Amino acid sequence: MQPKTKVIATIGPTSSTKEVILNLIKHNLSIARLNFSWGTHDDHKKIIDTIKEASIETGNKIEIIQDLSGPREQVGSEHHFGGEEKGEVITEKDKYDLTFGVEQNLDYIALSFVGCANDIIELRNLIKENGGNQKIIAKIERKIAFENIDEILEVTDAIMVARGDLGNEYPLEEIPFIQHRIIEKCNKKGKMVIVATQMMLSMVDNSHPTRAEVSDVAYAIIDGANAVMLSEESAKGKYPVEAVIMMEKIAIASEKHLLIKDIDII
Repeated sequence: MQPKTKVIATIGPTSSTKEVILNLIKHNLSIARLNFSWGTHDDHKKIIDTIKEASIETGNKIEIIQDLSGPREQVGSEHHFGGEEKGEVITEKDKYDLTFGVEQNLDYIALSFVGCANDIIELRNLIKENGGNQKIIAKIERKIAFENIDEILEVTDAIMVARGDLGNEYPLEEIPFIQHRIIEKCNKKGKMVIVATQMMLSMVDNSHPTRAEVSDVAYAIIDGANAVMLSEESAKGKYPVEAVIMMEKIAIASEKHLLIKDIDII
């Protein structure tokens, strides 16, 4: 079975070989994410070429997200917004990386630390200036972005609920309800919504997720998420293929129960 829910995996050091990518595609990988906070354009070009080769071999079109790094400050292993007083959301590095992403004909551009609709409009203008027509994913990871979610939804193509940084701005116990409200709003607008960050973090070091992680992924899908995303689990974890297989299984099981629920309602 092929799930309707899109499975997104971040491609990194442990998942960038052709063998691994072919395995990910075999288990219904829909979209590959490239994190431009790390690596050189040469590094990313090799991965892009490998994904495209694997897509041709399998006959499956694998879309690619370029995730721009934005105005990040690194504190330990965490990334935080550098602060509104420190300049624009779209940095000079982002503009340089964006030119590369458009040249490579990638499918989506994800904008980090979005604050308002104007951030999306500015990115769309930059994409057009570079001769591209990529779709935009607005990453909701700041309090101001959640407060401005309605205006952002009017101009973006998709939303990513980036729970890691949201957890730095809201009490952790509030995050599930913020996630629910964002998904609900996206569903009403017919915009793709991705739930991301630490969905199965234990799989960085373990071949199986925790029961809590399985429930987290399942309820995101039941809640209406169109896509679920792996970050370090697939980029640098020991079990990238197993993580995608587990996402695939959870998506299929969740959709089966959603179908039963729909039939019961009818």
